[in-house]
Amino acid sequence: MSVKNEELRNIIAKFAESGWDLIDAPAKAWLDGTIKTEALIPVIEQAEKECGSCGCEFDPLYKSALQLLRA
Repeated sequence: MSVKNEELRNIIAKFAESGWDLIDAPAKAWLDGTIKTEALIPVIEQAEKECGSCGCEFDPLYKSALQLLRA
């Protein structure tokens, strides 16, 4: 597994453990392979809109995940 893929999986795993309904179930589904990247990107974009500048640990992860998913 490439470093980029490992980094992405680690970020998505954090989302999956967040307990936030918006992002945890889709993240788990992506990790399980039951949804595609194209379905996860809008979820992360919405999470970034709602939480991307609140100062929590996830703020920088949204941008990183989106960049890695689009690469």
